[in-house]
Amino acid sequence: MNNTPLAERMRPTRLEDLIGQEHLSLPSSFLHKALKSGNVPSLILWGPPGVGKTTIANIIANEIKAPFYTLSAISSGVKDIREVIEKARFQQGVILFIDEIHRFNKSQQDALLGAVEKGTIRLIGATTENPSFEVNSALLSRCQVFTLNPLGKAELEAMMKQALEKDVELKKKRVELQEIDALLRISGGDGRKLLNLLEIVIDGINEDLSVITDEKVMQIAQQKVALYDKSGEQHYDIISAFIKSIRGSDPNAAVYWLARMIEGGEDVKFIARRLVILASEDIGNANPNALLLATNCFEAVKIIGYPEARIILSQCVTYLASSPKSNAAYMAINQAQAIVKETGNLSIPLHLRNAPTKLMKDLNYGKAYKYSHDFPGNFVAQEFLPDEIKNTKLYDPGENARENELRKYLSSKWKGKYGY
Repeated sequence: MNNTPLAERMRPTRLEDLIGQEHLSLPSSFLHKALKSGNVPSLILWGPPGVGKTTIANIIANEIKAPFYTLSAISSGVKDIREVIEKARFQQGVILFIDEIHRFNKSQQDALLGAVEKGTIRLIGATTENPSFEVNSALLSRCQVFTLNPLGKAELEAMMKQALEKDVELKKKRVELQEIDALLRISGGDGRKLLNLLEIVIDGINEDLSVITDEKVMQIAQQKVALYDKSGEQHYDIISAFIKSIRGSDPNAAVYWLARMIEGGEDVKFIARRLVILASEDIGNANPNALLLATNCFEAVKIIGYPEARIILSQCVTYLASSPKSNAAYMAINQAQAIVKETGNLSIPLHLRNAPTKLMKDLNYGKAYKYSHDFPGNFVAQEFLPDEIKNTKLYDPGENARENELRKYLSSKWKGKYGY
């Protein structure tokens, strides 16, 4: 019996066999061409868990027959980086793969910079976080960034079908996938997690014909799949419960999920960044101080770090959960972007245009514009939207004390326009 997990047994060894990342695997793609030429640059692979980041790194190393070293940012430090760089001085084309590179601090990333710049190593970094925020700009500028797409239902089904048809161990068993919703739901779009769960369920049923149903999956998963572990397997599930608890104004649940993340070793900046986003998306102008506190929280935890950062996070979390909620600003920008995508670049009204030259003035650029501060109350009614979408209401203040004041102000000025 092969004790290697199913996901590892099914890991593709060719770029063409990768499921769900056609923009990287097709012969016309940059990565495919670079791989075939052997001229692969340093790169950052950005995407959700279980979509192929580690697989791509392994494929590159195998394809170009390069010396391949792996480090995990969770357990490695500057000493480990320097050891690999020293070995690379005596080898050609060394690839260093760093999983969860976003967890490396500035000094650890700086330790890579010189070797990447000189070509001593080719760096492949994998991250679930936006590299623009988590990778030093100097290091990022020397790497090509590839975004990996989340796996959809079709891709996940294809992975399971492929495993049942091709894996030597599973081919020995009779399996009927009667229902798959629970498998997909528990795995959360993580291909590695899905395949390993599939194998656990089949082993758990252990019958001549393993008929997989949602009920059996849930029963076996509850018995054999850990609800949380320190490797961050439920990274996205925990943060989802955390955000939804704050949005739902439950400081008790919010601080509980915060504790789960802290005890699970979650990156303090990841938590704090989500709080900054939530402060605008879910609270907004219902309590403008929420964004100020969340921003200060982010800056503070970067300086303090664990363990004391937990206190700062707790203060921010309980405050945000206890604040009045409004998603009006979030909805406004969503609607505005939808209009822009639908209508394209509408003409800017002449009276709003800048007129730095005589020709522009002759063309009436800015001619009919009314300077608000020249009028009583620093306001005068005029049209600011393109003619095609004039009178379109995008911002609808929420039903809370602060935004009701904004609504009253807008109503007093616009007197019915936009529905205020």
